[in-house]
Order: sequence, then structure tokens, then C-alpha cells
Amino acid sequence: MNTSEIMDLALELAGLSEIPADSGILVPGENIRRVLAGIDMEAAEILMAKKLGYDLVLGHHPAAGSPRVNLHQVMIRQIDRMVQAGVPINKAQKALKKQMEIVERGLHVTNYDRATSAAKALKMPYMNIHTPADALSEQKVATHLEQALADKPKAKVGDVVDVLMELPEFQSADTKPSIRNGAKDDFAGKVMVAMARGTGGGPDVEKAYFEAGIGTMVVMHMKDDVREAVKKQNIGNVIVAGHMASDSVGMNIILDALEARGLEVTRISGIR
Repeated sequence: MNTSEIMDLALELAGLSEIPADSGILVPGENIRRVLAGIDMEAAEILMAKKLGYDLVLGHHPAAGSPRVNLHQVMIRQIDRMVQAGVPINKAQKALKKQMEIVERGLHVTNYDRATSAAKALKMPYMNIHTPADALSEQKVATHLEQALADKPKAKVGDVVDVLMELPEFQSADTKPSIRNGAKDDFAGKVMVAMARGTGGGPDVEKAYFEAGIGTMVVMHMKDDVREAVKKQNIGNVIVAGHMASDSVGMNIILDALEARGLEVTRISGIR
């Protein structure tokens, strides 16, 4: 396989028609047989791959190039997810706008060329797959929770955590799913899994979900200032499923598909 075929496979699995702005082929490659894959793959991992004879470094997070600079652009996908939860589209857009601008300003100052230039110097094919993998994580976790809780209208927040723990990525993680707002005996209400967000949408987005009738948000991660704001809102519950484990769910689907096509895949750097 080549890097374009690998990207096309990830898009197909996630049901996407084009490469999102936070994903990309930074150094293309052909005849790929051995893949070194991880959540964060930068200069050190690229050098490791070269020394160990791999044909491709496949990362998840956008650590370099335009995928890193343009991460904020994929946050617009959150509008569709909020609308699915019952948030009016105009309210969803306004709730998200502030955080998108904050993320864009933060990424504007970063050294986006560091890892890419290392890969080019070492002639090591290098790419990252972010939103497609996160979309797969969101789909799998949401389906798992929906099926397990379908006949439990009075499920508690602790029950949601227990169901998450049935998935192998969460079982093997050092950072287990954690209740960050609410308590295990609180009613979960309507559960929303929001994992394909680019990055978190901020306190206004979480508030919009709760005001639309969501009882419990299941997210990959949440900054402390957002958690404090949600706590003050006192509307709903938040379960932080765990960043590495959540990322791993989607990445493993893609990596399993590569292995099924005969590629050798080594998982490092956070993949459970």
C-alpha cells in the first residue's frame, strides 16, 4: 500500500468523503509494509522508525504541517453533532465560535515544521489521521452505550462508566473513565458521546448540550476551566472517558484494517 491508499481506507471506514483539515500526508511513501503507529508521533519517533526499518510513521494527533495549523477548522463539525442533540443551529454556531478562535490563536504560534522537516531529512514517509479515527471512536463508543443502556431509562452515571469499561481500550488504560461532574448515583439521563470534535468546544458548547436536554456528556478530555464552568452551571454530568484510551478505539479500527491487508503494525506512544 501507499500513503494515499492508507488515507483513503481511513476515510472509507469513517464514512468521510475528503481528508479533514487536521489530517494529512506530510511525507508520501510507496510500498509500505511495516508501520510504526502511535497517538503522538514526532521527531523522536520518526528517528526510531528509521533506525528500526519501518516504512511509515503513522500518527494520530496533528503534530506538524497544515494539519496542526488548521486543527481549529474541523471544530465546525461540532455544530452538526449539537444539532443532532437538539441544539438550534444558530445557537450551536455561536456557542462554538469563541473556542474556535482561541484554538486558532494558540496553534498559530507553534512550530509546525519540526516533525515534518525531520521526516523529510530522514526520507521517512509520515502522515497523521485525526478526525477519521476520532469519528470511529465516537461511533463505536456511542453505539456500545446505546445498546447497553437501551432498556435502562433510570441508568445512573456509574452505570455509564461500567459500560465504558467493557471496551478493551478502557480496560487496559492507566487513566480510567472518570466522573468529572456529577456522582455515580446521579441519573444519567440522555447520554451524548462527543469525541470527534477536533478539540473541546469550551463551556458554552457543553452548556448548549445540557440546555438541549442532554443529561450526561461523555468526552475524551476536558480542561479544568471548562469543568469548573460546567460545575457552576449545575445542569448535567460529565464523564471524561480518557484521552489515550478514547483515541485508541478509533485508531485500532484503522490499524486492524491495515493488518487485515497484510501490513505489519507496531503500536506505541499511547495506543492501548
